[in-house]
Amino acid sequence: MENLVKIIAIFSHKIGQMEEAAKEQFSFSDLTLTQMNYLETIYQLHNPNLTELASELNLTKPTVKVAIDKLIEKDYIYRVQSDEDRRSAHLHLTEKGKLINQMHDEAHRRMAEMIENNLDLAGQEELVMLLERVFRKQ
Repeated sequence: MENLVKIIAIFSHKIGQMEEAAKEQFSFSDLTLTQMNYLETIYQLHNPNLTELASELNLTKPTVKVAIDKLIEKDYIYRVQSDEDRRSAHLHLTEKGKLINQMHDEAHRRMAEMIENNLDLAGQEELVMLLERVFRKQ
């Protein structure tokens, strides 16, 4: 178990380094990694409302609202009132917000390249199979 904890820490650190490098490359130093995670989740959920986003992030609505308000101030997202329910608004990425996903994708690509450069095809396939098994949604 101790070796697994160590390798997960190394993996997490490498991902953080690659995301920070991508942030610098794309000039997004005003964003935290948490804020980038919010933007990526909004993109993946295709314009969720606040309740959907809070549920996906497993956070309370008030916590998410504070973070969303900051991202709106920074011009990364905007709200659009729902046509179906006037009490609800959906979150949309601005063009600036959409660039974040390109940056995030770049960090993921760099990590994949590192794995590709250090494992042969059989090793890559085995790693994918093992990670899919570990992260498969229940």
